[in-house]
Amino acid sequence: MEGLSSRTRLALLGLGDCVVLCGDHDDDSLTDRHGCPAYVGPELLCSGFGSYSGRAADVWSLGVSLYTMLVGRYPFQDTQPAALFAKIRRGAYSLPSWLSPQAKCLIGCMLRKEADERLTASELLMHPWLTEPCTPYQRVHKTFHSQSTTAERTMTKTILLFCCNKSNL
Repeated sequence: MEGLSSRTRLALLGLGDCVVLCGDHDDDSLTDRHGCPAYVGPELLCSGFGSYSGRAADVWSLGVSLYTMLVGRYPFQDTQPAALFAKIRRGAYSLPSWLSPQAKCLIGCMLRKEADERLTASELLMHPWLTEPCTPYQRVHKTFHSQSTTAERTMTKTILLFCCNKSNL
């Protein structure tokens, strides 16, 4: 097939940067500072040698991945590492106008400069961009499926209020 030969191929080269949390699973404090520069969160660049939340850093990295897959470029780019890190520390990025409101909201929830303001993985899984089916030409509506529980509807509304009404989106 002609189209397959021109596709980009991705490969997982290893799990050398993975960390397994042992003991107290509520404590996700990490102190190591390694990984791909384009995906590093601002808290890793600003906290010196102190600890940071591994889960919040993972959410940031997932936000960079999602942005890159949807937009086709990194949210923070520069050929010089110092300039790249300065952009990440500022946390300012642009979202194209053609991106759906839910995608903008989700990316905004993940790429918050302050780690404690980012949604958790559980909260991300309840985000409308992931839970409400939408075709490219379908207008987004704010209805919920009848099988949703009251708690799920409340959480979804809370997520929308938390991340979609911020001035930086």
